[in-house]
Formats: sequence, C-alpha cells, structure tokens
Amino acid sequence: MSRHDDRTSLRQMLDHAAEAVEMSRGRTPRELDQDRQLNLALVRLMEVVGEAAARVSPETRKEHPSIPWPRVVALRNRLIHGYDEVDFDVLWKILREDMPQLIVELQRILDATRRTGPP
Repeated sequence: MSRHDDRTSLRQMLDHAAEAVEMSRGRTPRELDQDRQLNLALVRLMEVVGEAAARVSPETRKEHPSIPWPRVVALRNRLIHGYDEVDFDVLWKILREDMPQLIVELQRILDATRRTGPP
C-alpha cells in the first residue's frame, strides 16, 4: 500500500470516528439500545474506522504506536462477525472514552504529515 493510501485511510478513520462521536453527542446509552437506526449507524461507522485501520501499512502503524491498531481492527472484526452479539454498553463506552482520544491522535498525525509530507 502506498503512503498516499495510508493518508487516505487515516483520514477515513478520523472522519468516521468523528462522525460517530458527533452522532452520539447528547444521546444516552438507553437511546442506543432502543433506536435501531442509531445503533446501525454507529456500528457501521465503527466498522469503517476498523476497516480503514486494517488498510494502514505496517510501516505507518509502527511509526505511530499511539494508535491502538490491533484493538481498532479487532473492534471492526467483532462488529462484523459478531453482529448478532453486539454489546451496546461496550460500544457506548468505546464511543465516549476511546474515540475522542483516537480522533486527537489521528488529527495530530495528519497535521504532521501535512507539514512534512506523507506518513
């Protein structure tokens, strides 16, 4: 995978994570349990975050150990393959606790590559 592709994947991770956090803002865990459209949308956004992470090259992953690459990809795999057993309490916790930090790290990486060239 080219470095340009890595930047695209990092941007996709950032955009989808930010959209999921924004979509959950002002909501409650109970709404996630009860609102089928909301939970489908948030699950899909998190799947894309994980899929994009899986496309980032091993070299770029190694350069940015602040991103929990295996955990992000594992979340995608769990959502895709365990679609009938999604624990929305766990998903909510990830959205509220983990995604904001991931967004900060991804933005930092993308800002740095804008100044110095591709990751």
